[in-house]
Amino acid sequence: MKLIDCIDTEAARLAQAGLFFGHGTTNAFDEAMWLALWRLGLPLDALDEHEERELTAEELAAIAKLVDERIATRKPAAYLTGEAWLQGVPFTIDERAIVPRSFIAELIADASIDPWLHPDSRRVLDLCTGNGSLAVLAAMAWPDVEVDALDLSADALAVARLNVQRHELSARIRLLQGDGLAGAVNQGGGPYDLILCNPPYVNSNSMAALPAEYRAEPELALAGGQDGMDFIRTLLLAAPAALADDGVLVLEIGNEREHFEAAFPQLEVVWMETSSGADQVLLVTKENLL
Repeated sequence: MKLIDCIDTEAARLAQAGLFFGHGTTNAFDEAMWLALWRLGLPLDALDEHEERELTAEELAAIAKLVDERIATRKPAAYLTGEAWLQGVPFTIDERAIVPRSFIAELIADASIDPWLHPDSRRVLDLCTGNGSLAVLAAMAWPDVEVDALDLSADALAVARLNVQRHELSARIRLLQGDGLAGAVNQGGGPYDLILCNPPYVNSNSMAALPAEYRAEPELALAGGQDGMDFIRTLLLAAPAALADDGVLVLEIGNEREHFEAAFPQLEVVWMETSSGADQVLLVTKENLL
């Protein structure tokens, strides 16, 4: 069987199983392609040049076994492969940290945040860093900055350390364990020119309805309380003191814009355009926070 036919076959199995896609892919074909190429040790963007390759019985069995595991466990594919990609950059991942997928990564890559930064910006905080992906992308995008990457979870920070080392950024990224902005400030962090934050923001009703793939991730990284705003309320109160005079906060809130605007009706923010629209990520200046 050719690789492309194998992928079609496995995609049909994934679709039939009723899985949820949203941790790097959005459909059964892309998920099957990811699993097949990874199992064969091929680059994830190499399907075109390998699609006519004839697979051995052993290769077909190995791919089918990996798809079996995806179906049986309902775990995100990234947990099965130990790797996820964000803006073309590979990251190590396991079940100690949430699978990286933040839309903030797009804003870093396409320079949407740059006009809001002072030319002399040097200090960046990646709050709720998880596996460290946004901290790494920020350090790559802005070679002159130093990044603090903070998380409450020691387990998540252990994964972040693997990624900081993987991309040889230990000299510019400082990993911190702590609870929210206070955790960074208490360890000598700030004032920050830019705070990036993809916090736990899923409201309690949505948490109760999450597919198994999301329930496989650390609940600490997802659950945001009754309206999803528990962490964010504390963050917005503390942010002005942690920001430089020209500093800005870039905050991801997912599908919680309605709850955000209900909680902070007077706060003037800028909604940033991403591939998912203009209601997933916002930017707010220190001036407006005050």
